[in-house]
Amino acid sequence: MDKTPLHQQSDPGPRSLTAWLRQVSEKPVYAVARSLSRAGISANLLTIVGFVLASAAVIPVVQGRFVVGAVIYCFAALFDGIDGAVARAGAGESRFGALLDSTLDRYSEGILLTGLGYYFARSGQPAAVVLVFVTLLGSVMVSYVRARSEGLGLDNKVGILTRVERSVVLVLALLTGWLIWGLAIMAVLTHFTVFQRVWHVYSAGRREGR
Repeated sequence: MDKTPLHQQSDPGPRSLTAWLRQVSEKPVYAVARSLSRAGISANLLTIVGFVLASAAVIPVVQGRFVVGAVIYCFAALFDGIDGAVARAGAGESRFGALLDSTLDRYSEGILLTGLGYYFARSGQPAAVVLVFVTLLGSVMVSYVRARSEGLGLDNKVGILTRVERSVVLVLALLTGWLIWGLAIMAVLTHFTVFQRVWHVYSAGRREGR
């Protein structure tokens, strides 16, 4: 019988693309992060720059220039992918820095999806607007369930469509022009990810009970 307290259980659940990317890129990313830290560039600055760039991607998107928007969003992701490593290479991650990063990540994704919603509304595509809203709701709930789980003392990063996967699908949709298909995939799989995370907490609670 597993008597390990809920907050100490280490079952990571299904591995995500985020975890795999972090593992394979750990050494080169840390080398770059250490150089940036020594140059006096803070993690919070990188977070803010990444947010500004990600927000700027919405401008070409609302104009229908999806490839340009995707390129800008990818460039912003570089900053998002290294800010945490810079924090660890320097003075260490702060609670404020972690909160700022998570908050601006949510805004970045939400702003781009809102831009897509505006484009579809202006183009007279109400079904696509609905897909955008369903996707946005799923994205918010994926993050909420993780945050709520951590408030209960359980790490919860499981799921098929975490933020990295959502960004990949969104960028591919913008690059290929298959926006409806991309949004449909995200609309379904974000809510499936919510289910996976809720089930992860439920399963951990049952193990603790036994």
